[in-house]
Amino acid sequence: MTAPHPSPVDSRPPQRDGLPWIKTILLALVVAVVLAGAFGIWYIFFRGDGPPPVSTGAPVIPGSVSIPAASTVTPTQPTQPATSGDPAAPGTISVEGVWAVDPSIGSFHYAADDFSGSWAGYRVQEELAGIGGTTAVGRTPDISGTLTIAGTQVTAAQLEVDLTTLQSDESMRDGQLGQQGIQTDQFPTATFVLTQPIELGAIPATGEDISFTATGDLTLHGVTKSVDIEMHAALQGEVIAASGSLTFTWDDFGMDQPSSMRVVSLADDVTMEFQVFFSKES
Repeated sequence: MTAPHPSPVDSRPPQRDGLPWIKTILLALVVAVVLAGAFGIWYIFFRGDGPPPVSTGAPVIPGSVSIPAASTVTPTQPTQPATSGDPAAPGTISVEGVWAVDPSIGSFHYAADDFSGSWAGYRVQEELAGIGGTTAVGRTPDISGTLTIAGTQVTAAQLEVDLTTLQSDESMRDGQLGQQGIQTDQFPTATFVLTQPIELGAIPATGEDISFTATGDLTLHGVTKSVDIEMHAALQGEVIAASGSLTFTWDDFGMDQPSSMRVVSLADDVTMEFQVFFSKES
């Protein structure tokens, strides 16, 4: 008697229901973990920690040579006025008068790390989930204003910064500043107005880096406070180059720390920093 042939159904190998999908899901999870780990390693060890802080001396006009180290300006400084600052010297520029921020000097391109022009911005330490500590740096080239020199004094100065154009290496961070932190949707500008003359003692020599304290009213987030900003400046040809920084807390200007799922914490201290090039108004 001939044995019955197994049916096609019986001849199929046993199936493991759902196993291919489980393998696919597990493989996808492994790939995601590997990619996340690789990104974390790149972020911590290879990614830059934002642009470096503003120069500890007066900024240098792009293409020009470096300038000497700073000397501190005091009201009794005995240095004689330099020829370049003497109104009577032929072929030179008098420093007395009104100087305005000159946007034509240098350039600004965050992605290219080009900060050779005038700019202002912030610097704050942050802790990111799964990544660790890094420095968040945002800057904008949209800074305007003037300073006035009479004799050996800076008698007036005012600067205004458009905070709505702040850029960092994270577009999501930039977008959140409209509603959080400095809340640029409600407070689009920051201003500084000098309230005490800066006594130079004498007009510094061309290219001489001087350091001084600028006392004035800083308005940020709708709050105005008197501040002392440590600054450096130098007369370079027909340009005054200046830089400075100020560290304060979020509470000082009534700001709440920004928050998101990625940010574990932010430092209490925030640093405002800037560099500005002024040309004399005609």
